[in-house]
Amino acid sequence: MMIITFSAPRRAVLLTAWAVAFLTMLAAPAMAQLRIDITKGNIQPMPIAVTDFFPVTPGEARIGEDMAQVIAADLERSGLFKPLDKRAFIQKPDQLRVQPRFVDWRVINVQALVNGNIELLADGRLKVEFRLWDVLAERQATGLAYFSTPANWRRIAHIVADAIYKNITGEDGYFDTRVVYIGESGPQNRRVKRLAIMDQDGANHKFLTDGKVLVLTPRFSPTSQEITYMAYFNDRPRVYLFNIDTGQQAVLGDFPGMTFAPRFSPDGNRVIMSLAQNGNSDIHTMDLRTRKVTRLTDHPAIDTSPSYAPDGKRIVFNSDRGGTQQLYVMDSEGGDVKRISFKEGRYATPVWSPRGDLIAFTKIHQGKFHIGVMRPDGQGERLLSESYLDEAPTWAPNGRVLMFFRQTPGDAQGKGATSRLYSIDLTGFNLREVVTPTDASDPAWSPLSTP
Repeated sequence: MMIITFSAPRRAVLLTAWAVAFLTMLAAPAMAQLRIDITKGNIQPMPIAVTDFFPVTPGEARIGEDMAQVIAADLERSGLFKPLDKRAFIQKPDQLRVQPRFVDWRVINVQALVNGNIELLADGRLKVEFRLWDVLAERQATGLAYFSTPANWRRIAHIVADAIYKNITGEDGYFDTRVVYIGESGPQNRRVKRLAIMDQDGANHKFLTDGKVLVLTPRFSPTSQEITYMAYFNDRPRVYLFNIDTGQQAVLGDFPGMTFAPRFSPDGNRVIMSLAQNGNSDIHTMDLRTRKVTRLTDHPAIDTSPSYAPDGKRIVFNSDRGGTQQLYVMDSEGGDVKRISFKEGRYATPVWSPRGDLIAFTKIHQGKFHIGVMRPDGQGERLLSESYLDEAPTWAPNGRVLMFFRQTPGDAQGKGATSRLYSIDLTGFNLREVVTPTDASDPAWSPLSTP
């Protein structure tokens, strides 16, 4: 079992850098049976049991129940796991403190079992222990212990879900992450747009701006602590940097010709954007340390919506230089430009996967909008969604799930129209709405939180 201490609230760096392994006689590597191959197409969800965490100290039962609910919901939303109804459990949480009776779990078809304990210590910290059991092999697959304040119970639950996900799939989880987006409200001709942030499951929702200024297209820094976004100040596009921890914002610059909001480079030292000068839109970068702007493309066509590869060596963007709106890849200095999309339709908003293996995009074809993916060489195009309007994909930091916004049409006056966030995994079979308090657009997923 590993011990991890949380030293500060959620809005600061939480995990301190000490971890000690113990109880090795109980821990064992994940057995062959307890494994999901997430490279397959339509995956059959693994039956898993998540029991309420047993309250060692009286009065903590509600936290134990809530943690189990968050963990189960995270795993279920991934589409890879099928949490069983707790009413089917034969063995109760207090009976699991030593070791499960595996036969009781096999009889209800459980393959993986999660149990844990919570304890409020004398110094006010909350101690959380959990174990993941391989029911078929009758072995413990992993075990962790966390120390934090009671207020951080939800984040611990997400981290537990990440640990389970990684142990069973071999891939990093994405549950301990956040999403920034544009919250929309009001009539279509007087739309109020506010910058908002929430956990990936919609919890801990917070508006970051008051709606007095129109804001658009937020993007996370690779550090996860800063957001860049565009706002119209006196009807002029201005780019801001917003520090999530402090709430402070700084003006990056006024860009009258901006046609697409900036994205950060992988090292966080630059932003890349599309600027229109003398009626021509080209790709530019700005060094955040010197504020120096460098032009990367110089073409009479419209070059826009650039996105870096995770190694920073290449850039994908869309351009109509070939006659229609298509996707192109170039090196980080603007050279070696190659078209990668050749199928029917128009392509927009490309975003490079954090794994580097795929590029997500919006495609418009025969009056329908799609979210799709292709390899960086343009091969292997697959469309994952289709609707009246799907747009602006953003990657989960493990590169296995996409989030985007979907609009539905209203009447002739625009009444009844909606804009909502959705997630879908790379199989295309796990489409789910991400519930927000208002209409929503332009989501951006955070990187993984840093321990």
